[in-house]
Amino acid sequence: MTGRPSARAPAAVDEPIAGEDPAAAFVRRHQRGVWRFLRALGCPAHAAEEIAQDAFLLALDHDVTDAVAPAFLRQAAKFLWLRKQRDEGRAAQRLAAAAERLWQRDCARDDGEGLLAALRRCVEALPERSRLVVELVYRDDASRADVARELQLTEHGARALLQRLRGALRQCVERRLES
Repeated sequence: MTGRPSARAPAAVDEPIAGEDPAAAFVRRHQRGVWRFLRALGCPAHAAEEIAQDAFLLALDHDVTDAVAPAFLRQAAKFLWLRKQRDEGRAAQRLAAAAERLWQRDCARDDGEGLLAALRRCVEALPERSRLVVELVYRDDASRADVARELQLTEHGARALLQRLRGALRQCVERRLES
């Protein structure tokens, strides 16, 4: 179950393969059914492959036999999928709560207009090359590789430049808001 995720179910080969590891044979026999079950639950293809791998690890750890494997694997996969959904939901809730606290602290008075005005003044004060980087990344949605090519830098150099720019802009905005 390695390699590039696809939207199609893994191919099943039911014939035994001479000298094949028993664990690999077990996975090969049941992989397609687990993957399809996860997709039927609404799991995206890339996540279905990952969750199926975890379900197989559980099955192999518990010495599950072929006779009960389909039911065990479905239940394990369902549990793992639901846990992933719950955990992602909690993470989204925490992120939303943090964003709301920051909004209340920094933007509630004027719907963020003061913060945006301070940022605009800070960007305008940047040297031309730095302004170009900000425009490439935030206006044109350029990748780090694009920025590196445009400025004749390595990707690492572009990354370092972006980190310094973000830090400088953050400090500039904070100074403007304090004054």
